[in-house]
Amino acid sequence: MSYLMKGVKWCSPVSQMGKVTGSLFKAYTLKNILGINEQQLKISRASSQLSSEKANSYNYVIVGAGSAGCVLANRLTEDPLSSVLLLEAGPKDTLLGSKRLMWKIHMPAALTYNLCDEKYNWYYHTTSQKHMDNRVMYWPRGRVWGGSSSLNAMVYIRGHAEDYNRWSREGATGWDYEHCLPYFKKAQTHELGPNQYRGGNGPLHVSRGKTNHPLHQAFLEATQQAGYPFTDDMNGYQQEGFGWMDMTVHQGQRWSTASAYLRPAISRPNLSVAEKTLVTKILFQGTKCIGVEYVKNGQTKKVFANKEVILSGGAINSPQLLMLSGIGNADDLKKLGIPVVCHLPGVGQNLQDHLEVYVQQKCTKPITLYSAQKPLNMMRIGLEWLWKFTGEGATAHLESGGFIRSEPGVPHPDIQFHFLPSQVIDHGRVASTMEAYQVHVGPMRSTSVGWLKLKSTDPNDHPIIEPNYLSTERDIWEFRQCVKLTREIFAQKALEKFCGPEIQPGSHVQSDKEIDAFIRQKADSAYHPSCTCKMGQPSDSTAVVDPQTKVIGVENLRVVDASIMPSVVSGNLNAPTIMIAEKAADIIKGLPPLQEKNVPVYKPKTLESQR
Repeated sequence: MSYLMKGVKWCSPVSQMGKVTGSLFKAYTLKNILGINEQQLKISRASSQLSSEKANSYNYVIVGAGSAGCVLANRLTEDPLSSVLLLEAGPKDTLLGSKRLMWKIHMPAALTYNLCDEKYNWYYHTTSQKHMDNRVMYWPRGRVWGGSSSLNAMVYIRGHAEDYNRWSREGATGWDYEHCLPYFKKAQTHELGPNQYRGGNGPLHVSRGKTNHPLHQAFLEATQQAGYPFTDDMNGYQQEGFGWMDMTVHQGQRWSTASAYLRPAISRPNLSVAEKTLVTKILFQGTKCIGVEYVKNGQTKKVFANKEVILSGGAINSPQLLMLSGIGNADDLKKLGIPVVCHLPGVGQNLQDHLEVYVQQKCTKPITLYSAQKPLNMMRIGLEWLWKFTGEGATAHLESGGFIRSEPGVPHPDIQFHFLPSQVIDHGRVASTMEAYQVHVGPMRSTSVGWLKLKSTDPNDHPIIEPNYLSTERDIWEFRQCVKLTREIFAQKALEKFCGPEIQPGSHVQSDKEIDAFIRQKADSAYHPSCTCKMGQPSDSTAVVDPQTKVIGVENLRVVDASIMPSVVSGNLNAPTIMIAEKAADIIKGLPPLQEKNVPVYKPKTLESQR
């Protein structure tokens, strides 16, 4: 109390009251003065808190500098009057400003290093999968500038037009193909130039492979011999068929969203970026979101958003943060002692992913990437890339692939292929053992749906991830088809001169029962978790965000990332996630949505045959 008494002496006329007598009067006066002083102190404290909050306040706080967050940071700061703070749990993707010093991220051929390195990777694992021989599945997710676009295989695939029309039917109104295509184009600069489907002026550079490897050529020839069409652009008019893949590689370097969107905006005075900053809680006043709490260098701090907080942490982190902050299934939150801000039972539900399996064939000629993985050759390839960004280090080597239908009656492709002139073992964590080539093949629209829940109230604890893989008969049947249809392609004349014994599944695996057992033992995630904060109508009890990307039931909070997909698309997720962020940026800015009507999309002449 000493500081208060000093204050009384200084600011009151008590010292001038020598002639006033009567202890009651003195006590009454002193009580009033003390009261006034306490009130002034409270006002002064509140005012200093407000001014400190103002200094620590931005229009927008974006959580996660990944595939969506980098896009939003760039687009929202195009308006010089909009201030943005971008928070990322992981480190920068450069060292001393150099990409070369962080070659494990930026050299396309080095991609498996980061898939196995916890430094840039959340390194998640699922529960034991009861339909897959109780295997625990490994889920790498990016924890670095660029997020998973700094870790992925750089395959640029948009999915099928009908995926987006389905989203619209599922409640994501305004997210049909004619409203999504313009944002794919806005994001993109394709090296082959713009057309009705491709962009020519966006930050995201997209290219085709340059190796012209004989095994890629032979694979594409074999697919045509098997009766499938060649498509010159699986992101354009015709997804169905096989052809050359688009890749987010530019001038021999990985072109992540950090390179495409964040670095060009980093010098803007209205953009602040903090790395190695773990957001632990969303702050609310009632149901109004006002900011976030985060931990940096061991210290807990708060930052405030006077417009909106936007979660772009991805399909695992975004629902996890919502639940930690009191948004989710009220019963689950109460069990953990988390005060409920909003009962939203869809948070963490509807988890979807793509499973895939490697079908591997021994190669009879020494032309695969096996020799490139020997130490001296790796050194040579690495030095060439470091010097000129060229050579075998300048591609991820997944340069050809395709999409087919699993059976007659399927309206658009539901199986995807990536071809690789090499052998991958255990996510690349085990070195290749022989000259071999493989396809990564898997169903695109599996019917198995999972969930994730909090393990504890500790933000550092990974959530419980239950993808529920292969829990339906349909999914098991589709995987059988994947193996059978791949074997048919590999048996074509074009691959005859390269074709040695089958390594995986192996010639001993023939019956449906044997194929099913192989799938249970060897299928793995294609790293496409999504749909855990499903977009839909507010009347849908399973929806988490509305078609404006706003979290239902609270104010000033959005989610913009792969978690808001109503259902998984038929292809890789990086391009669609970037599109989602481009479209959401226009929504947040209050701009009218882009639209391109009546863009033609290929349909098979008949659905009576599978190809």
